[in-house]
Amino acid sequence: MPRMVTPPEHYINRELSLLDFQMRVLALAERVDLPLLERLKFVAIVCQNLDEFFQVRVAGLMNQVDSGVSTLSPDGRSPTEQLDAINERVTELFARVDTLFTKELLPLMDESGIHLLGYEDLTDEEITELQVRFEQQIFPVLTPLAVDPAHPFPYISNLSLNLAVVVRDPDSEQRQFARLKVPPLLPRFMPLGEGRFVPVEEVIAANCHLLFPGHAVVDTFAFRVTRTAELAVEEAEADDLLQAIDSLLRFRQRAAGAIRLEVEERSGENTVALLRRELQLETGEVYPRAALLDLSALMSFYELNRPELKEAPWSPTTSRRLRSQGDEKVSMFDVIGDGDVLVHYPYESFATSTGSFLAQAAADRRVLAIKQTLYRTWASEDPAIGGEEAVVRSLMQAAEAGKQVVVLVELTARFDEAANLTWAKMLENSGVHVVYGVVGLKTHSKILLVVRRERDGLRRYAHIGTGNYNPKTARIYEDMGIFTADPDIGRDLSELFNALTGYGESTAYRKLLVAPATLRRRITERIRQEGDRGAEGRILFKINHIDDPGIIDSLYEASQRGCQIDLIVRGICSLRAGVPDLSPTIRVRSIVGRFLEHSRIYRFGDPGDDAVYYLGSADMMTRNLDKRVEALVPVTDSRLKTRLEEVLQVLMDEDALAWSLSEETWSKVPSVTGLDAHAALERLALDRQESEGPR
Repeated sequence: MPRMVTPPEHYINRELSLLDFQMRVLALAERVDLPLLERLKFVAIVCQNLDEFFQVRVAGLMNQVDSGVSTLSPDGRSPTEQLDAINERVTELFARVDTLFTKELLPLMDESGIHLLGYEDLTDEEITELQVRFEQQIFPVLTPLAVDPAHPFPYISNLSLNLAVVVRDPDSEQRQFARLKVPPLLPRFMPLGEGRFVPVEEVIAANCHLLFPGHAVVDTFAFRVTRTAELAVEEAEADDLLQAIDSLLRFRQRAAGAIRLEVEERSGENTVALLRRELQLETGEVYPRAALLDLSALMSFYELNRPELKEAPWSPTTSRRLRSQGDEKVSMFDVIGDGDVLVHYPYESFATSTGSFLAQAAADRRVLAIKQTLYRTWASEDPAIGGEEAVVRSLMQAAEAGKQVVVLVELTARFDEAANLTWAKMLENSGVHVVYGVVGLKTHSKILLVVRRERDGLRRYAHIGTGNYNPKTARIYEDMGIFTADPDIGRDLSELFNALTGYGESTAYRKLLVAPATLRRRITERIRQEGDRGAEGRILFKINHIDDPGIIDSLYEASQRGCQIDLIVRGICSLRAGVPDLSPTIRVRSIVGRFLEHSRIYRFGDPGDDAVYYLGSADMMTRNLDKRVEALVPVTDSRLKTRLEEVLQVLMDEDALAWSLSEETWSKVPSVTGLDAHAALERLALDRQESEGPR
């Protein structure tokens, strides 16, 4: 059935919606009731997110303009019109960030004994100390690069911090330009003792005359260049994807085009013009900043041992079903065989659930095979997390023990290509069969299958999750996973892994909804079924993003028939909520707080046993539905349904962190009860740790 044609004004631009999300994160940094270091952390997160936004989203639009692409977005904007709107929104966002940092957070840092000083604020003794440190520790690693007829303009690496230096020749009085890269091995904020810090670029600027003997330093200012990270690998033409990704990373480092120039507000007009000209940027692609450049570096202050300036840390719990009794470790296979198990991160421990399951599978002599997808990997030296990446270590141990271990590593997971490349090589060296997915599709599903020999034959144990098999993000991302020994789900996963590692594609999965094979069709059917129930229909999605026009149109149609629709959307939402005659019964809210809301839950029908629940990695985005391998699993155990509904109800009642969308405008939900979802879910996890309640 063809999708009905919906006017462009019925959609919200996805790029502007993503910037709206950054505004909501920034609002956390603006909250006066949050501890100082938490506020600095959220400023750092916004700045890091904007770096990625420019490298990917803005870069993609600029590439469309350069290629002459005139295709309109669903909301009816050309690439140029989108870039103009983004520029206006980003300029506003940068102004809020800079004002917040300079006018509010810097004074609060001073009051709290964390002094981020300008060079002019230092004592004579501190200046003398820094001069010595400059000559001993910094001067030897600096390389001034002149720009003149004999020296072409140097390559400026992506997101590097640099100093533009203008010097004057004493003989000719001619002014000349030189570039100094701030080496990333130096601390961004140099400590001076007693909670005093100074930006490293100011130390270099104050002493850079030593690099230009015989010349007078006329001016210095910091600048930063952002380059595109959106460089695709043509998989069909790549004989060796591993080698292709390695080449891509080297090419990205050296050949990616500049898309943004950030400069200090006081920067000299002529020097900025030179930078803009050499980097081939337009005037609107230059962003003067009133605050320090690269405020993502503020995250380093969060590492300070100042617990009174942070929220109380949360220690993940372990439910009674998974907790060892005395010296006897709980058998994950016995527990899962006794009934499905739901885990909820970061409220519950990754180490005692998914980590323990993998470790036991690797050590169990009756386990014959382990198959798993890895999207983002990560290494840690924190023993509480597991030292070296515990997941990868378990897989390597299993292979070394002679088990059949197959791992699908998604090499093209953006910004994690290098880490995934390293882990893929290590896994291969240990005997793991490493594959890289299906040509033309990014494998985003979070699936794990263990085959075990038992008395009555082979049995499959499965895990399907919403987030990566990553012990670090499991402490800061809100995610869910389900363990099951359901034979149908086990067979579905076997067929899915066969499709990923071999040839062919199943379209008749028993229970799983799999993209791109069945997911779009089945979700659309479910939406239509609830729409057919009219005012008795109920739909609730908890997702990261929604931008797919087909799904949005289906929700509009169901709403126009009276179906009550609630969407909890963390980030991008291209759907317009509560518009008469379009989406009259659709309510959209967003929860933004200390944990990144990352799980995806889909409920069709009234809460309770009769409702249909799905859990998995897929958002309602065109890329997830058509261009990625995704999997949603039905949750059928009544106890787990009760638990999912408990979480959803907390999120719907929440009014401390929640925002609501009215047509296309986000506004903070008025706080009446002061219910903080994260605090409420922490309390539920503590209760569950001591009870035999829902699994």
